[in-house]
Amino acid sequence: MSLRLILCAVFWWATPGQAVEPRHAIQHVIVSKEANRFAGWPANHGMWIWGDEILVGFSRGTDKDRGDFHHIDKEKPEEFVLARSRDGGVNWAVETPRPSGALAGTSRMRHGLMPPGVAEERPVDLSEPIVFTHPDFALTVRMEETNKGRSRFYYSYDRGTTWRGPYWLPLFDQLGVMGRTDAIIDGSRDALLFLTASKSNGREGRPFCARTTDGGLSWRFVSFVGPEPAGYAIMPSSVRLSKTELVTTVRRLEPPKSVIDAYASCDDGRSWSLLSTPEPEMGEGNPPSLVKLPDGRLCLTYGFRAPPLGIRARISSDGGKTWSPPIVLRDDGGGRDIGYVRTVIRPDGRLVSVYYYHDRSGPLRYLAATIWDPGAH
Repeated sequence: MSLRLILCAVFWWATPGQAVEPRHAIQHVIVSKEANRFAGWPANHGMWIWGDEILVGFSRGTDKDRGDFHHIDKEKPEEFVLARSRDGGVNWAVETPRPSGALAGTSRMRHGLMPPGVAEERPVDLSEPIVFTHPDFALTVRMEETNKGRSRFYYSYDRGTTWRGPYWLPLFDQLGVMGRTDAIIDGSRDALLFLTASKSNGREGRPFCARTTDGGLSWRFVSFVGPEPAGYAIMPSSVRLSKTELVTTVRRLEPPKSVIDAYASCDDGRSWSLLSTPEPEMGEGNPPSLVKLPDGRLCLTYGFRAPPLGIRARISSDGGKTWSPPIVLRDDGGGRDIGYVRTVIRPDGRLVSVYYYHDRSGPLRYLAATIWDPGAH
C-alpha cells in the first residue's frame, strides 16, 4: 500500500527565557489506512532502520465501534503485520511476515508473527546463538498476556523480510513476563533486554532488565528498574549514554495520574535511580519512545491522551535530568485511542515517529508517521 502526504506544518517551541525559534517543516504521512480496518500499537511490536529503509510492526484487525475504547473487533482475528519504507518514511508498503530458511513455504509459522494460538508453532528454546551485530539484524519481542505467562522473541538477518522463531524467554523467577521490543545491543553476542514483570500480587507491572552474553542462548535477570509501584510501571524505552550509563523511560500509573518517568543507571544496569519525570501529566497514559540524537541529546516521543489530544515530544540536553517544554507534533486527535509511538533517526538527522491515530474527520484508527527535525542546541 502506498502512502500519501497529507500535511505539512511548521512548529515552534522555546525553553523558558528564550526566544521562540522556527523549526523545519513537519510532515504527517499515512503508513496504513484501510476502510473498515483497525491499525494500531506499533510500540508493542518494534521499529528498525537501515539507512533510508525503515520497518515497523503493528496490529491490524476489523474495525468495530466500541465507544471511546479500541475500535478493534475482539471476536475476529488480529494480524501482526509490517510496514516498510525505502525512502526515509515518505512512502510505505504493508507486508506479511514470513518464516525463514527451511520453514519457508511450510505451514509452520505460516502467519509469521501472529498472536499466540492463531495457527502458529509454539515457541521453542533457541539452539543457535544470534549475531546481534549482523548488518541487517532485527529483533522483536512479544508477550502472551498482559499480566502473566511467558514472552517470546523472533529475529531476522534480512531486514525483517523473513523471521526465525518463536523462541522462549525465561520467566526470570517472576509470576509473568510481558515483553515488548526494547533492546540495547552491546556486542555480537551481548545484549540487554528491557521487559516488564508481574507485580508480587500478579498484576501488571514492574520493569526490569535482563542480559545475554551468549547470543540469546541464556538470559539472566540483572535488576528491577525502580520500586514496585502502587499502580503500574510498564513499557520501558531505553538508550545507552556510555559504557556504564543507561537511561530508560517508563509509562507509570499512580492513580489518578499517568506519567512518564526516567531512570538512570551508572553501573551498566545493575542498579537504577529516579532521574526525572519528563511528562508529569498525560491523561490516560501512553508508552514512551526514547532515542539518543547524533549530538548526544535525548528525545522522547509519546501519545498525549489529554486535551488537546495528539503526539508530543520533549528533548533533554543533560542526559535526561531536565527536559524541554513539550513539542506539539500534532494536536488534532479525535479521541484517546492514539499513540504507542516508535521513533527512529534517519541518516540526515531527521526523526521518523510512527504511531496509531484517529483524527477529527472520523473514528477510523490508522497508522501514521511524522517526519520532523529536532533542531540544534
